[in-house]
Amino acid sequence: MKNPWLWGIALLLAAIVAACFVWPQQLVAPGPVMPAHRAIAQDCFACHAPLRGASAARCIACHAPARIGLFTVAGTPLPKPSIAFHQQLQKADCRGCHSDHAGPALAGHGPTLFRHQLLQPAVQAHCAGCHVAPAGPRLGPLHKRFAAANCSACHSIAGWQPARFDHRLLAPAARAACVTCHARPSGALHRGFGATNCATCHTTSAWEPASFDHDRWFRLDGDHKAACATCHTGGNLQRYTCYGCHEHQPAQMIAEHREEGITNIGNCVRCHRSGDDDGSEGRREAGGDDDS
Repeated sequence: MKNPWLWGIALLLAAIVAACFVWPQQLVAPGPVMPAHRAIAQDCFACHAPLRGASAARCIACHAPARIGLFTVAGTPLPKPSIAFHQQLQKADCRGCHSDHAGPALAGHGPTLFRHQLLQPAVQAHCAGCHVAPAGPRLGPLHKRFAAANCSACHSIAGWQPARFDHRLLAPAARAACVTCHARPSGALHRGFGATNCATCHTTSAWEPASFDHDRWFRLDGDHKAACATCHTGGNLQRYTCYGCHEHQPAQMIAEHREEGITNIGNCVRCHRSGDDDGSEGRREAGGDDDS
């Protein structure tokens, strides 16, 4: 190498590489180690293998997976043992979750997160081994209503949310008690129904589409395929009138019913459930010609 400038650059690079081995903390500066490792803060090779980075084997030399969460490094039993899931890992991959240094600097290190995929497959499905069912005011009542503890039916090991929910997972009694989780709609239509008979129109598979059986109150036969406002005037779905059609006039109806000995005609569907003229079906259901 005849160019003195190239010699100078080569020597400078060699000096920088050598300095990184002599003063790695000052030159590479990945941030301070965690407080528990303060005693080995200047001994980089306690964790790092030259030119290969941190080694799981060097971590295990001090932290035996079978004792993590149960004992200190010195062998003293922990007063409040944590969940000992390290024993269920597929392999000892300490760097899969841990980064000793506090924060990134020149090395670009950063905190890492636990991934359930690191656990053995059988343990991944045993959520209750580490987690307890939510008990808060919003999610606690819901999770208590499940027929069985089956977290994977709604959640995945990739994340608690987003979650999918199926009402069929609930116990049968809870499946019918809609109002324990859902507030009844406050619209005019729903005000006319009871608070616990959601299944009359809705299913647990979806709120919509909904089915409404008008025949339970009045049969909409061929002569009565009218718009809602024809009978339910003023937008009030809790009340109805049969005088929305031209042939139904109060005086005429009173006269015709009086001939039959019927004086109370305020509730037409009591007798005319199907809209027929004689009202025989309705009277049978109502228990006779009661005009009281």
